[in-house]
Amino acid sequence: MDQFSFLNAIDSEHIDELYQKYLKFPDSIEPSWRIFFQGFDFASKSYNQVSANEPNTINTTSSNKFEISEDIIREFKIVNLINGYRTRGHLFTKTNPVRQRRKYTPDLNIENFGLSQSDLSVRVNGKIIGLEGDYTLREIIEILNKEYCSSIGIEYMYIRKPEEILWIQNWLKKDFNQPVLDVEEKKRILKKLSQAVAFENFLHTKFVGQKRFSLEGGETLIPALDEIINHSSELGVEEIVIGMAHRGRLNVLANIFNKSYSQIFNEFEGKDYIETLFSGDVKYHLGSCNNYKTKKGKTVKISLAPNPSHLETVDAIVEGIVRAKTDHDYQEDYGKVMPILIHGDAAIAAQGIVYEVIQMMNLDGYKTGGTIHIIINNQVGFTTNYLDARSSTYCTDIAKTVLSPVLHVNADDAEAVIHAVRFASDYRNTFNKDVFIDLLGYRKYGHNEGDEPRFTQPQLYKIIENHPDPREIYRAKLEKEDIITKKMVADSDEEYRKLLDKNLEDSKEMNQATVELFMQQEWKDFDRVGVSELLTSIDTTFPLEKLRMIAYTITQVPEDKKLFNKIKRLLNQRREMIEVTRAVDWGMAELLAYGTLLTEGHHVRLSGEDVERGTFSHRHAVIKTEDTEEEIILLNNLNSKAKFYVYNSLLSEYGVLGFEYGYAMSSPYSLTIWEAQFGDFANGAQIVIDQYVSAAEDKWKMQNGLVMLLPHGFEGQGAEHSSARIERFLSLCANGNMYVVNATTPANFFHALRRQLKPNYRKPLIVFSPKSLLRHPKVVSTLEELAEGSFQEVIDDSNAVEEKITRLVLCSGKLYYELDKKREELNEDRIAFVRIEQLYPLHWEKINQILAKYINKKELIWVQEEPENMGAWGYILKEFQNLNIQGIYTSESGSPSPGSHKRYEKIQKKLIDSVFQNIK
Repeated sequence: MDQFSFLNAIDSEHIDELYQKYLKFPDSIEPSWRIFFQGFDFASKSYNQVSANEPNTINTTSSNKFEISEDIIREFKIVNLINGYRTRGHLFTKTNPVRQRRKYTPDLNIENFGLSQSDLSVRVNGKIIGLEGDYTLREIIEILNKEYCSSIGIEYMYIRKPEEILWIQNWLKKDFNQPVLDVEEKKRILKKLSQAVAFENFLHTKFVGQKRFSLEGGETLIPALDEIINHSSELGVEEIVIGMAHRGRLNVLANIFNKSYSQIFNEFEGKDYIETLFSGDVKYHLGSCNNYKTKKGKTVKISLAPNPSHLETVDAIVEGIVRAKTDHDYQEDYGKVMPILIHGDAAIAAQGIVYEVIQMMNLDGYKTGGTIHIIINNQVGFTTNYLDARSSTYCTDIAKTVLSPVLHVNADDAEAVIHAVRFASDYRNTFNKDVFIDLLGYRKYGHNEGDEPRFTQPQLYKIIENHPDPREIYRAKLEKEDIITKKMVADSDEEYRKLLDKNLEDSKEMNQATVELFMQQEWKDFDRVGVSELLTSIDTTFPLEKLRMIAYTITQVPEDKKLFNKIKRLLNQRREMIEVTRAVDWGMAELLAYGTLLTEGHHVRLSGEDVERGTFSHRHAVIKTEDTEEEIILLNNLNSKAKFYVYNSLLSEYGVLGFEYGYAMSSPYSLTIWEAQFGDFANGAQIVIDQYVSAAEDKWKMQNGLVMLLPHGFEGQGAEHSSARIERFLSLCANGNMYVVNATTPANFFHALRRQLKPNYRKPLIVFSPKSLLRHPKVVSTLEELAEGSFQEVIDDSNAVEEKITRLVLCSGKLYYELDKKREELNEDRIAFVRIEQLYPLHWEKINQILAKYINKKELIWVQEEPENMGAWGYILKEFQNLNIQGIYTSESGSPSPGSHKRYEKIQKKLIDSVFQNIK
């Protein structure tokens, strides 16, 4: 607003002094003055070309003395006024339907810009606001009020790219940012509004007191979504994926996704599901997919992702779905598929996941071509007023961190809402960036229709009680314009009510409830299976000669590429694994697993913090040249039709894991992997693990083959670099919902990864991957074990003489190698170590076969590094309760491991020694 405020009290002599300095030494004066004088010189040349009978307002004499007239000073003040509207006009709009706006000072009165009432009749060149012709100041202010202070308030002047600002200003000046709609468009808006309002009224009267999280007060969301789909389809969008919380979800399902009304009504009855191995979820969490016919006859595929009550979690899921579709279905054309995220005002302002997700906007590994964000702004959370819910002026102020425009729109003005979504669609299509629409409405009832909102907002709800709904407001407008009649509206309402009544009667004939499969087309060839199928042997072999060829390809860099010496040595070592030792380490086995899948035509995606190199420098999936930092991904030399995607992520667990889960959801024939920098950090994404990874199939019949690599193992690195919390994952396991493995050999890891894409079902795979074992001399596997082997759920002790064993010890992970080393030191032959490589589901047939071999065993022991109250012990104790198993572990603790390395060594030594004490 103060861009030219220095002109309000000009000292001409001082300006002349600065001007003379500018002429001699331009760089010596303050930048804003330098820009001003550059403009002055340009204007001076232009004005001095006017005819002699026209009075000059700017003059530079032969001595280059600076002179400026009152007319020019006024013009600068007008520019300042225009800039004030552009930067602060959104604070003085008519966007709030039920509250008085807070007062902001200074306001946009012309006196605050050094202008007076007498200036209103002054004529100004329209180019000052991008228009042709001359306008009085009064006319310019009228235009500015239309553009910036009507039912739409726009924030955009913080954007740092002039071409974006100019595009926005040009878009706004068309029709002065006022909606221009034909009769048919207006009738369509009324129809969608009528459906939205009537649907909510029907539910309110037929299912009294039941939770539905109604859209009442924000019903214009329905015509808004209808318009986004229609308008975006004309811009080339072929598919839209929507994520939203529960507010208005049933209305969206009914009136955008055309979900059967009878099915929705049936869900209100709380009937049991047809399927027995399925828990289901509440009706306002369910997803849907459909084809949407636009008004111009095009078909747009639309999807609404299932979501939990953790309001914004679905944001990351949707972005991942869209990115996968862009990569695989639309050949990386970001204009073909578009995400829409619908937020609540309290949630978008307070939930950190929103920040994580919008920071993905321009990142190579996560961008989706821009997201349209719509905020259903109730101006209240559950019971919390907005003044208690945020410190920012607007709930959408987070948009400014990524320089995205925000439109604040009065939800009662249906045409303004349509105008805003057209802007959003055009902007997203032009700049591939996020854009935000703050739909200011209200919540007619309490949070869930059973609440009493007057407990906490008595004054607001006095206003809301007497406030007409958006449909009534728009109906009256169209009646006044002679577009519709009362009879037309009444007939339409009656027809719709009869339709709802019939569907309600039909729903009463349904004995059980059903839940449609989300993204049914993508998952049509996959079966849902239980525990027994997960234990069936799966062929993960791969031809040995082809495996060698892959190994050569991923260890050979063109000779003209200058590599860091350590990388050269690494590649040579990996080549020696194939040609000399014929035994591969963990990192090489991992890359070979990816290579085999790529060769078979499967895409592979790996992301997480520092995954390109690997936290422990073991992977080097991306090699950088030393001189130019060119990135070389050797795995992408294997198959031109399958790609290896690998990305270092932003420093996020919650958002990135959610993104990768969504990516895997949309691409079941690809291998999608998220790796935690340390396994402990997975707890930053616990909501995704709890609500999606472990529970999505049970709640929504939704399979997913996501792999989570969680570096785990106690090496004295402190509490936060030891435990990936095995106990938490095992507590979530049930009914064959996931695999949990703690592999100890490269071959087993190789086969676990390949197993993910071989059966006709998909399950999440949780891998407690090693750290110290990455370079352990004994942690190697032969090429034959990779090529010809299979995943081993249990590994017997090959060094044990069965008849001599009296103490049989079960363990998992790196501890095995420490125990084996100690046994060698003691030359102890009465103890055997059996590795449980797959903790869930336990392969009891193989376990029992091994137990039966040790006919002289007197003790069965489980040993773990973790404290008694952590790790797998509680789970093992439950599963082996009939086998009189004993446990060896460290003392219970609130922290996984001590911070002192010396103390850790003492604890670890004591643990290992205890395994060998008092053998019977």
